[in-house]
Amino acid sequence: MVQQVYTLVVEVGRRAGDGLPEAATGAGLICYAGGVDEAEAVRETVAILRQADLAPLEVTGHGTLPERLAAGEEVPEEERALMARALAENAVIVAEMTPFYDESAEA
Repeated sequence: MVQQVYTLVVEVGRRAGDGLPEAATGAGLICYAGGVDEAEAVRETVAILRQADLAPLEVTGHGTLPERLAAGEEVPEEERALMARALAENAVIVAEMTPFYDESAEA
């Protein structure tokens, strides 16, 4: 079977040593991961994130590049380059990490 790269959005919670800002309640990550199917890409991503002391809570798949293009998405060249790197290196690439904060705690 052919490896493909999947775009995954992962929500992580807090865990000691996770490297997130102190006030953050978790984070959202955009990842690119290879696999023969989306399930394999998800398993690999969760395993890598756990090794990095992150606590994956939920993973949402957004498909492969051809699937995203067929759905009418515009995929910038920078994103395509990261996908190609994930495939070439058989790696999980974390492209973006956005910390979440509990806004009600600031009141």
